[in-house]
Amino acid sequence: MIIDCQSHVFPRAYAELLTFNTNALRTTRIDDGVYLINYGDVQRFRLDLDSYSAERKLRAMDASGVDMSVISVNIPTPDMLDPDLAAQGARICNDAVAELCAGHPDRFVGLASLPLNDVPAAIAELDRAIDQLDLRGVFTPSHVKGAPLDAPQFEDFYAHVAGRGVPLVLHPTVPVWGEAISQHSMIPMVGFMVDTSFAMLRLILGGVMERHPTLQVLHPHVGGVLPYLMGRVVEQTEVKRRGRDHIKQSPRETYKRVYLDLVSPNPLAVRYAYDFAGPDRLLFGSDHPWVSIDAILDIVRALDIPARDQDKLLSGNAMKLFRIA
Repeated sequence: MIIDCQSHVFPRAYAELLTFNTNALRTTRIDDGVYLINYGDVQRFRLDLDSYSAERKLRAMDASGVDMSVISVNIPTPDMLDPDLAAQGARICNDAVAELCAGHPDRFVGLASLPLNDVPAAIAELDRAIDQLDLRGVFTPSHVKGAPLDAPQFEDFYAHVAGRGVPLVLHPTVPVWGEAISQHSMIPMVGFMVDTSFAMLRLILGGVMERHPTLQVLHPHVGGVLPYLMGRVVEQTEVKRRGRDHIKQSPRETYKRVYLDLVSPNPLAVRYAYDFAGPDRLLFGSDHPWVSIDAILDIVRALDIPARDQDKLLSGNAMKLFRIA
């Protein structure tokens, strides 16, 4: 069995809602089903709803032999919207994902989008998404309208997520420092990977992971740059004793709790993730439709590892994390 743990959809109703937003995130409809999303003057993305269609995704899954996909609505996340639109946007996303999952229960399970700019509203929507819509995790941006993930206002949210037993699935968004790397397409090229690494490191160094020891986190794109820099992080915290105001244990020990997905078009990076994390915390993912499924699947299949470990990477770990029978 093969489970793709990072696969994106985009509801038309959510795209339309984005056109009513009035803050720095501006969206313009340029054709039927085609939108231009501007993150201020920093980054611009073209959104074509046809590439996100369920029919196209199912065809791609069938062609690659993928049995199930864990689907989520791609960025921008609802917390980026005007306050009066954020909760509505989250409901639209979650209802659309749940409808797809209900229509194809043997092919899709879904993640919840939340209005994290309003923690009580986010908690209420999370409960609805789990209890009424049967969604299996929380799609979490690398920052919430500029607020870092270890900011105190999110403490009740993490406690609630940990208590509900669903994973936080980190995902890049345009960094708050994106203007510095806005040229040459460096934001999606490198900035996304660095920003999710900062987000994960804040969850560790800010003490969130230690205060909530049952909190499950999935760090995407083979952990960004964090696995490659973990030796330096440990040297700074354990030898120089820096950055330890909120932690008691080594960041490396805490990071062993974290799952990594294998979305990287680089065989060396995927192999390093396996050597770094071992077979029990890695999950195949493609980032479809941004990346072709086979581009990543071929790399994972080519790993020279035991068959039992391949099974864990391709489906076993995802089944455990997302409660897939």
